[in-house]
Amino acid sequence: MQVVYHLGAHCTDEDKLFRCLLKNKGALAGIGTMVSGPGRYRRVLREATNALKGVPATPELQEDLLAAVMDEDHAERLVFSNEQFICAAHSVLAENRIYPQIGEKVQWIRNLFPEAAAEFYIGIANPATFIPDLFGRCKEEDFSAFLAGVTPTDLRWSDTLTAIRTAVPDARIVAWCNEDTPLIWPEILREMGGMPADMPIEGENDFLATIMSDEGVKRMESYLASHPVKTAQQRQRVVTAFLDKYARPEAVEVEMDLPGWNEATVEALTTLYLEDLARIRMIEGITFLAP
Repeated sequence: MQVVYHLGAHCTDEDKLFRCLLKNKGALAGIGTMVSGPGRYRRVLREATNALKGVPATPELQEDLLAAVMDEDHAERLVFSNEQFICAAHSVLAENRIYPQIGEKVQWIRNLFPEAAAEFYIGIANPATFIPDLFGRCKEEDFSAFLAGVTPTDLRWSDTLTAIRTAVPDARIVAWCNEDTPLIWPEILREMGGMPADMPIEGENDFLATIMSDEGVKRMESYLASHPVKTAQQRQRVVTAFLDKYARPEAVEVEMDLPGWNEATVEALTTLYLEDLARIRMIEGITFLAP
């Protein structure tokens, strides 16, 4: 059995990936992949994880967990998604790191089904936008207080991914840039769901519909229907062209009105992020999805 854990990150896809997989629940069941509504598994897995604290679950407990989270009698692949798997939003930047608890927590999660093949998925984001988005999620009023003890230029996603790799060396780890999600959305869904390349995806354009005008989506779908693409790269070129023309400004332009957070801050953090991406691509054992 394979078990997929989508860790988020916070403020990235906002459950859109998992909601799309749920739209395809019947088709996925046909290929042995099980997805259930979040209400079915999030509390159950959280309570089991906190109770075990890394101790491998017994066969009896695993059977109880499967009975609680599954509709089907059997599945070859289970997919769970929860941006709170590691911590709540207010703890993401503790200890001046991104998810400092992640090494320990993925070990705990891995041992819910210790004999299964585990896969961990995470979308990462430019700290220049990720930090303000986290601030908004935490509903804090004082940005300076929110950043107390945090030096934004010290934050590296490569540290986060290295911690996962070290903690669960036998697990498959898949990462991507949230900024690339509009272009590689189908590829992420196929990886998570274990879907073959020729399997249709209901809601394939759901994410694009959140950042592109209705007219743009309709025109793009009409174009794709009359000009079928044969590769992911061809589809990405089409999506890029339509986004250039029909993207909704409020969905793709980031406006920041935070004390001390200016264009120079964004430029500096973006440069560091791009350098960090080069380091991430060098981490052995990380599958990095990109256009």
